[in-house]
Amino acid sequence: MKARLPNKASTTRNASAVIRSRLTALLVFLTVAACAVPRAEAISFNLDSIAEWGKFPRFCVGVYRWGDKFFNSYDSTYVQGSGYRWNVKMKGDSWIDVYDFKFATDGYRMAMLSRPSTTAGFHLTYMAVSVGYDMNISKYFGGTAEARKRFNFQFNCSLFAADYSFVTNNIGTTIVRMGPPGDVRHTRINFKGIDTNSWSVALYYFFNHKHYSQGAAFYYSKIQTKSSGTLYAGLQFSGQQFNFNFSKLEEDLRPRLPNHWDNHYSVKNKNYGLKLGYAYNWVFHRGWTMGVSVAPIAGLRKGYINLPGENEDSFFLSGQMRASLVYNLNRRWFFGIVGRVNSDLIYDKEHTLIASDISVEVSAGFRFDLW
Repeated sequence: MKARLPNKASTTRNASAVIRSRLTALLVFLTVAACAVPRAEAISFNLDSIAEWGKFPRFCVGVYRWGDKFFNSYDSTYVQGSGYRWNVKMKGDSWIDVYDFKFATDGYRMAMLSRPSTTAGFHLTYMAVSVGYDMNISKYFGGTAEARKRFNFQFNCSLFAADYSFVTNNIGTTIVRMGPPGDVRHTRINFKGIDTNSWSVALYYFFNHKHYSQGAAFYYSKIQTKSSGTLYAGLQFSGQQFNFNFSKLEEDLRPRLPNHWDNHYSVKNKNYGLKLGYAYNWVFHRGWTMGVSVAPIAGLRKGYINLPGENEDSFFLSGQMRASLVYNLNRRWFFGIVGRVNSDLIYDKEHTLIASDISVEVSAGFRFDLW
């Protein structure tokens, strides 16, 4: 007898049955496994949740809460937080430097004014940490393609603030005025023989720190809800290094300097000063704050003027002034303009120089939370 072979239809039905049975078994296994695994939950960065991770995270959260209460607490009638940890800000910043000479022998005057250096960029901030990028846009408005270097760092809490700044100019400036008394004439002489840098570090304490917030007026980190002011005091350490070479100017364009200067002017010093100032935030309408801060700095200067290597001690005097107008819309959106003037007095028996850095910053930003 011949063996009976299964037909094609029977074979297909059997294969389909096997596949269905295996898929059913796999579905049952996955269902049981899913029921056996605990439900996953989203990671939370809430402080209470972080404290539950273990002893060390709990200790860190405790230290953070103590420090935040001690260093950054305000009377909520006067100062409040925004309620958001993050903000993104678009910022434009423009600054110039001014050098105003007066000579003691005959009252001869000379003033130099640089072209504005302007930058624009975006900054992302989480609590006290900020990162950003600014690009030089001066070249698009008739300025130089090379930007003068400038850096600022600020740290603020309710009790105190710390500032660091650094600015240079080795690109050039313009002599805008010079002459003896009664014959001071306006000029426009391009002067490239300049190489200057100035820096300062300051730490100062706010006496009325429960009612006044510097961050609300100048850094958009708090919101001033009721007008208040404060005295503040601290220490400042700073330095200047100036070099002016007038010898490359045509003879009829050179300023009349003391003969032994040989058409050069150089300064290098370090300054140790006491900073004593007053600041006031005026809340003149809901959401609007106008801030003013003025501080003279006085102390000891060590360095030389036109005599490298022959350092001498002398009296140091400087001054800082800031003003701002800030608008907070629904605590999320903020807009502001901030002006700053930093001036240093350098002098000896032959001359007086007031060197100033003047800047204006315009900002617009949005506060938010990611979790």
